[in-house]
Amino acid sequence: MFERILIANRGEIAVRIIRACRELGIVSIAVYSEADANSMHVRLADEAICIGKGPSVESYLKIPAIVSAAEVVDAEAIHPAYGFLAENAHFAEVCDSCKIKFIGPCAQNIMDLGDKAKAKKIAKDAGVPTIPGSDGLVTDREEAVKIARELGYPVLIKATAGGGGKGMRIAHTELSLNNAYLTAQAEAEAAFQNSGVYIEKVIEEPRHIEFQILADNHGNVIHLGERDCTIQRKHQKLIEEAPSSYIDEKLRKRMGEAAVKLAKKVGYENAGTIEFLVDKDKNFYFMEMNTRIQVEHPVTEEVTGIDLIKQQILIAGGEKLNLTQEEVKITGHAVEVRINAEDWENGFRPNPGMINSFYMPGGRGVRVDSHIYAGYNIPTFYDSMIGKLIFVGKDREDALKIADRALEEFSIEGIATTVPFAKMIINDSRFIQGDYSTNFVDSFMEKYGI
Repeated sequence: MFERILIANRGEIAVRIIRACRELGIVSIAVYSEADANSMHVRLADEAICIGKGPSVESYLKIPAIVSAAEVVDAEAIHPAYGFLAENAHFAEVCDSCKIKFIGPCAQNIMDLGDKAKAKKIAKDAGVPTIPGSDGLVTDREEAVKIARELGYPVLIKATAGGGGKGMRIAHTELSLNNAYLTAQAEAEAAFQNSGVYIEKVIEEPRHIEFQILADNHGNVIHLGERDCTIQRKHQKLIEEAPSSYIDEKLRKRMGEAAVKLAKKVGYENAGTIEFLVDKDKNFYFMEMNTRIQVEHPVTEEVTGIDLIKQQILIAGGEKLNLTQEEVKITGHAVEVRINAEDWENGFRPNPGMINSFYMPGGRGVRVDSHIYAGYNIPTFYDSMIGKLIFVGKDREDALKIADRALEEFSIEGIATTVPFAKMIINDSRFIQGDYSTNFVDSFMEKYGI
């Protein structure tokens, strides 16, 4: 097992990995930018090394600086977490060439599954249901028009690289298709330096359901059940749950088997997430696979009792999975609310700045994953998420009551956050009844004039 791990990330996920390392008796080494010198992950790590200036391209995205830091501190492995370089195949290759273990899948897996058009073909070849759409990339507008006519409107033009909702546009008519196609291409090029797009039929009123998998390098693959990530704004997840109240045991079994089948098809190793859309008739379709730990991984941990970060480290260290599919048990219900430093009353405008004071809720069934503290100055350079609140109950009703109570307790001064918005959703009758799809937040905001 590793003795020293460098964490190539920041914020709450870096803190999360540091905690796992400490419990495993592994020395944790944080990297940080000049803007993050006073960040909690720097304070908690056993060692820390500065790798550059505040902007990500001059620090957390700078591969030579990170690898050099790992070599200077004699780190045997690098954990990339999520975001930044977590799904960068070149970074995985560089780590391998420098004899530093990349805690994640191999570079080939990252390349194949990170290309959404290629991943869709792999899923189809594995016998996993896929969304009707183009066979590969669509290279010109004339081809786009032809495919859209065959599929029937509305259609989704989608970037083959990246994620986070960038490079995605819906076309409801042939008139709007041209603009949607060009806009998606331009946005994809700007965000991912890859303008490739493909086209899919829009699944009406879907639920976004994803399955967590673990795969070791001895051929063992299991899934840990599903997470319901349907509550989203502009394709960014806001609230996640495990298990989903939408699918039954029979469908859960079929979807879990499909996720495992896909992972085995590519010889996958480490933690990964297969994302599906489920339509109103309970048909499911492969959407994409994320080759990293997910932001929402805590809800799976809370209902399975399995520490996913520790599992990632153990797998990377060559150990076999210590449990079988039959031994995975789902108990209770967990709900995660992301806390973003955003002014939700003014278009969710990012709201970095000084936290004058704050109080995080506690009590039964409340877990806090965050890196903030009173006196912390949120930098302007990074994602606006400053933490996650996870609520655990004996069932969904119990978990939501705990969520309502805990969100009421949350208090912060100096910046605006999305906590009040999340509390409104938690108390919405449609959400409580489980009657919603991925367009819920749009209709919710329209209802309340937000």
